[in-house]
Parts: sequence; structure tokens; C-alpha cells
Amino acid sequence: MAPPVAPVRQDWMREHNLSLTLSAVLDASEPVSRAQVAARTGLSRAAVTNLVDRLVEAGLVRELAPVALQRGRPSVPLVPVARTVAALGLEVNVDYLGVRAVDLTGEVIAEQVLHADLRGSEPAVVAARLGRVAGEVRARAVALGARIAGSTLALPGLLDSSSVLRTAPNLGWRDLDAIGLLPAELVGGAVGFTVANEADLAARAEIRARRPDDGKPSFFYVSGEIGIGGARVLGGALSAGSHGWAGEVGHVVVGSSPTSLTRLEDVAGQRALMRNAQLPEGAPFSDLVEAVTQGAPPAVAAVRQAGRALGIALAAVAHISDIDEAVLGGTFAALFDTVAGPVEAALAELVVFSDWVPVAVTRARAGDYAAMTGAALTVIDRLVARPSVWPTAS
Repeated sequence: MAPPVAPVRQDWMREHNLSLTLSAVLDASEPVSRAQVAARTGLSRAAVTNLVDRLVEAGLVRELAPVALQRGRPSVPLVPVARTVAALGLEVNVDYLGVRAVDLTGEVIAEQVLHADLRGSEPAVVAARLGRVAGEVRARAVALGARIAGSTLALPGLLDSSSVLRTAPNLGWRDLDAIGLLPAELVGGAVGFTVANEADLAARAEIRARRPDDGKPSFFYVSGEIGIGGARVLGGALSAGSHGWAGEVGHVVVGSSPTSLTRLEDVAGQRALMRNAQLPEGAPFSDLVEAVTQGAPPAVAAVRQAGRALGIALAAVAHISDIDEAVLGGTFAALFDTVAGPVEAALAELVVFSDWVPVAVTRARAGDYAAMTGAALTVIDRLVARPSVWPTAS
């Protein structure tokens, strides 16, 4: 005998339909009417009218001036409300930490980034600095009239399902309770706090940057920083593996000698690039970009060598994961014009199916500090999933 089917609770159904309606407004490339929301969600027009009224009352959606139609009553376009919701994206990386506040329209309404060498740093000290930066960004967002929805922290390492940072090799951190590390004021808000891998969050920002043109894209995202992370996206969603640890392309071996192995980060990580370009230790990454732009031979050679190594690593990813697009973000996006050619050449040479389905190499569209953007977007996603937690606008 089959087990009894649990009844669908009325409050769950209302929440689900409210989420569908808010998603339809947020995901639209241009303002949509109630009738268009009904068509896209499958809900009745009467239901959509009621749901939109609730979203307007909560200050999440607003109505624009009616637009005259050839037949029937004028259409009232709907758009997300700017600068009322502030989603905080936090990041700690090897050479910087920062916080970015994003509203429902996707606009960055406040941000601050501090550059520092955080290798071997004390986690509690870094968390305190991050807390101070977050406090300043929160204050700026609130001064604009926004209320804080919640926050997400991006970290460059392996995180398990209980939000324990198992290892962040380039920071020297290991087995840390990432949530418990932070001040209490950072883990509040209507939808709370989460923590995730920085490459995964940067890939989420890339997915959003491609909407609506690319629909549900599939690609492998490469996050170039001091370390090198990656994330596999299938049909517009992350595919992070059983433990959420897939995509660690920086640790792929790309060469060897009788005494050691060479990982991708050893050749193509930011510090390796600077060293091989014969730039002074501690010089800003912009110096490398400038040297490459001016055609300095050591810099160009270093970037092309890194591109070859990256292509070798991505060929391994292609054979295992059947990818047909590699998206280069972070440092590789800044150096794209020089690094892309060697990557493409290595992929064409090494990928067994490249004669039929070549692996395209493209520049990331999500912009600088994509992990912070992706972190903020996950906060918005949590709010969209549960709009009823947002208090009614005063």
C-alpha cells in the first residue's frame, strides 16, 4: 500500500505563488503587466492581482504609470522597487576583503573593498575587520532608505554543508565555523546569513549577467585570483558535486619534474603571474595589466604560459565534464585578450571532441568582484523564495 500523500498547506501555496509572482517581475528584461505575469506563471489574473497588491504593500514591487493599449483598459507596468532592499555580499580573499550591497534591481548601492595580504592571517582578526567594513556599508545602504535583507559570505576554500570551512589553503585557514566567526549583527536580516565558495558565487553572478539572452546557460567558470577556483554550470544552475567541492581547477596538475608536480595555481595564480612577469613583489595587479598592454616581453610571456597551463587544465575538465564553454573571470578576464589565445590553442590540441564541438573561451560578463555580487544575489534569491518574511513597508 502506498504511503498517504501529505496535504498541501494553504499558507505554503500562497507563499509559493507569491514567490512565482515576484520572480516574474524581477526576472523580466522590461516592465511587465499583471496579465503578462499571469501568462508567465500560469496563475489566474485575479490571483496575480491579489499577489501583486501584497508585493506593492511590502515595498518590493511598484507600479509605473499606465500604458495605453489599442484595446481594453490601460496596462500598468510592474518593476522591482529600487533601494528598499539591501542584500549584502561579503568576501574574504587572499589579498582583499570587501562588502557589496545590492538592491532588487541588481544595482550596487554601496560597497567597500580593503586590499591586504591575508596569507596566514588570524581568522578572528580578519572577521573583525570584515565586520567593521560591513557596518559601514550597511550604514550607507540604510541612509539611502534600504532595509537589510541578509548576507552571504564568499570564501576561497572548501565548505561543507554545515558551513564549516574545511580548508582555504591560500589563507592558511582550516576547520573553521564560518558563521560562528562573524559578529552577530552580520548574521541577521529577514533571510539570515549563509556562506559559500567564492568561485561558486562568482558563477552565480555570471548566470545572472547572462539573463535573459542566454536562457539557461551551461559553462565552466574559472575564477582567477591568487588561487584559482572553478564552478560547473548546467542549464543555468550550479552543479557542485556530492559535497559541493567540484570545480577546484587550480589544483589540477599541469606539469611535472622528477621531484615535484606543478599545479595550475603554480603557473597561473596571480602571484605566479607577477613573479614570472618579473614585477616587484607586492606590486599591484594593475601593473601586470599595464605591462601586458604595453607589450613588455616578460609579462606577455608569463600570461601566455599561464594560458597554456589553463588550457591543459580545462582540457581535463572538458573530458570529464563534457563542457563546451569556458568562461574566464577575475584576473583572466582582465588579461583576456592575451590569455585566451593560448587557452583556445591548448583546448583545440588536447580535447578529443574539439573537431566536432570546440570548447569556446569567453570573457566573464559579471564584472569586478563577481563573488561579492553573487553572494548578494543569493540573499535576493532567499527573499524571493520566501517573500512573506519581508515586513510591510511603513
